[in-house]
Amino acid sequence: MLNKQKKYLGQHFLKNKKILEEMARSAEVSKQDIVLEVGPGLGSLTEILVERAGKIIAVEKDRDLIPYLQEKFRNQKNIKIIQGDILKLPSLRRRGLGEVNYKIVANIPYYITSRFLRIFLSEKKLRPKLMVLMVQKEVAERICAKPPKMNLLALSVQAYARPEIIRRVPKNFFSPPPKVDSAILKLSLFTSPPPLLLKEGTQEKILSVARIAFQQKRKMLRHSLKNKLSTSDVDRFGNKRPEELSLKDWFNMIN
Repeated sequence: MLNKQKKYLGQHFLKNKKILEEMARSAEVSKQDIVLEVGPGLGSLTEILVERAGKIIAVEKDRDLIPYLQEKFRNQKNIKIIQGDILKLPSLRRRGLGEVNYKIVANIPYYITSRFLRIFLSEKKLRPKLMVLMVQKEVAERICAKPPKMNLLALSVQAYARPEIIRRVPKNFFSPPPKVDSAILKLSLFTSPPPLLLKEGTQEKILSVARIAFQQKRKMLRHSLKNKLSTSDVDRFGNKRPEELSLKDWFNMIN
């Protein structure tokens, strides 16, 4: 049963130790760290993390893998294995993750990437200090985009963190191989936000306006945001499209 990955759970197991060690190294995991691992699968990454971290919280959705993981790590005192859906916030808070200074290191199912990032970036009480994730290469590139190729996902992440692609990972490194190549993405969350993001609620305000613009991204902002722009905004940004604006531009617009 453990050799049969479940497609509906997006299971693609990565066993290449060099890549797994690079994920842990990129996360700068030490004995002072609490680490949340999402989707430990067969525990290949977990083996590396459990030796480096002070505490590991491993959340696995697949019930069939829980007995295997419990047996594999039965002698490790610094790991807690939880069966559950990482996207269900109340259960995470009850498990003690709320308002804890921790890191996330995970090879997450690719189909949950957007929802996962939205939850752990925008939910203040669950926001970690750093994430190192294995994601689709194209998604990592979108997240790291700059003007004139900005997109709503990039803006949504860059409002909370500094993204960096650590390395590309070919699809044949996984079992079974996914249809696309992957990348290790590092997100260093702002512990001291840039001055333009210091005011509480600024990120949410920027993103609410940006969503309207990106829904009509072929239009110039003077048309898509005609009820949102001041006269000075029209002069500065009216002839631009949303993908041409930086985070700083969006801040200047809403202020």
